[in-house]
Amino acid sequence: MSTGEYWFNLRTHAVEEGPESPAADRMGPYATPEAAAAALQSAAERNEEVDAEEEEWNAWDDDAEEENEERR
Repeated sequence: MSTGEYWFNLRTHAVEEGPESPAADRMGPYATPEAAAAALQSAAERNEEVDAEEEEWNAWDDDAEEENEERR
């Protein structure tokens, strides 16, 4: 029976249809086998985006802190 959901197994690096392995060993669900196969790349890209946003946030925070110190 097809579930229409695909998972990426972190131990075997195999795509699974439906949650076959323990939750700690998989990423998903994904809509397609191709999306599941690209799970690690997708996660790496999201991490880069979040890191860039966090760096921008921290830079703004540092600028605001410097302005507050100048006002004192």
